[in-house]
Amino acid sequence: MEKVYIPQLLQRPEQTLTVDLNSHLADLDTLTPVRGELTVTHQGTYLEVKARADTIVTLTCDRCLQAYNHRVSLSAQELIWLEHEPDPATLPLEREVSVEDLFETLPPNGYFYPETWLYEQICLALPMPQICDEDCSGIELRGQGAIAAQPTDHRWAALTQLQQQLEPPDA
Repeated sequence: MEKVYIPQLLQRPEQTLTVDLNSHLADLDTLTPVRGELTVTHQGTYLEVKARADTIVTLTCDRCLQAYNHRVSLSAQELIWLEHEPDPATLPLEREVSVEDLFETLPPNGYFYPETWLYEQICLALPMPQICDEDCSGIELRGQGAIAAQPTDHRWAALTQLQQQLEPPDA
């Protein structure tokens, strides 16, 4: 997806750019292409960005660590205010930020990056925590809940031998 030069939106019909989505995002591994539609409308002092998109991602379960596929259906909308960036040299190093100041801004003569925006929206739509199934019991341990006598990973074998050497003999 190409970056959008914000002043050029003013030259488009209804000051709107509509992009049909059917591709993979560079920074997001998906099984299927991201499919849908993204609309960017210049509203004078802000951009109105809307997207409807679907894709399938492979996630790792937080309980059992197994990979599973998850369908992401996205319906997002955001207003991005257009304002000139203040000179960083004139800003104080620390300042209190109110809730009203927590919004996205872009310079009116800058660029909007649809792929970055879409990536962020998909990441926000991913489930937290990532659980493969409601009934996922987590990692199964050998020995019915007790720590197994033999380590699961062969790389721990040397530590097990050392531990056995340091244990006092049974009396």
